[in-house]
Amino acid sequence: MSSGHAPTSTRQFQNVAVVGHHAAGGRREAAGPLGGNLDQVWEDDLAGEATWEAAEAKMAVHVLGGAAEGGGWQLADVDVVLGGDLLDQLVSTNFAGRQHRRPTLGVFSACATFAEAVGLAGVWCELGSARVLAGAWSHHLAVERQFRFPIEFGYQRSPTASWTATAAGALAITQGAGPVRLRAFTVGRVVDPGSTDPMDMGTAMAPAAWDSLQRHLEAVGETWSAYDRVFTGDLGMVGSAILCDLAHDGHFGRVHDDCGRSLYRPDQDVHNGGSGTGCVAAVVASHVLPHLEDGRWHRVLVAATGALFSPTSYQQGESIPAVAHVIELEAGR
Repeated sequence: MSSGHAPTSTRQFQNVAVVGHHAAGGRREAAGPLGGNLDQVWEDDLAGEATWEAAEAKMAVHVLGGAAEGGGWQLADVDVVLGGDLLDQLVSTNFAGRQHRRPTLGVFSACATFAEAVGLAGVWCELGSARVLAGAWSHHLAVERQFRFPIEFGYQRSPTASWTATAAGALAITQGAGPVRLRAFTVGRVVDPGSTDPMDMGTAMAPAAWDSLQRHLEAVGETWSAYDRVFTGDLGMVGSAILCDLAHDGHFGRVHDDCGRSLYRPDQDVHNGGSGTGCVAAVVASHVLPHLEDGRWHRVLVAATGALFSPTSYQQGESIPAVAHVIELEAGR
């Protein structure tokens, strides 16, 4: 029997702002179209550490500190950190936590983790005055070793494969006015189109992106014409084409962009484009937010997408479900 309650997975915010941001990347990311926008470039894959995982944790600490500084905060001022990565037990997020020592909530939605962290930060801030850092990070060499093969194995990548970014991004979010408003957050549903190829994440994730974007527009009562850009991440070339086919809308095709395509040039041998928890985070922190701050864009949607599989589930013959979480950003003040 129905309770009469109309469920909604979208939260619209009245008074939540992004007041600081920081983005970092490795050498390949620095050589891409957005390289000049990165706040920090890691020339050494190990970042002076003994392991790639430790390097990823170090990158997380640095972007969190940079975002706090951008908001005019010290790390000691931060009430809670929301963040995540792709490694087992969120080791880089938690090992970063033992360095910055702020209360930490690890979150995971694969490559959709950044949008989940930002959206939950908005909910946290709306409940009361708070200073929250939200971010995500990934390291190409650490992630490839866990999900596929060590780089030393020299396996052949297929044309549909994406390149896990060595990248990170973090935002400082609080209640009140700021240069960018966090307007809304839509929680994604798990969508399974039946894809089984771990080298083709775009095909697996595109239906989830379309599902969440449609539900977000319905919840906020808008059309594509309300937005300067609609970013997905990380569908890449393959998934972006599928998404535009699903949309059947010429205007959507004109405003759509993808973080996986934006981070690298076509000649950088990344095949389908970029991926990884840090890809969307770095693009939003280094590219989307500056465009909103200086008035070039007024309103942007970011639908971060994640393929929800593990090496174990793939070997068990499971298909690859996906999820997409949507955040809506608007020029503030």
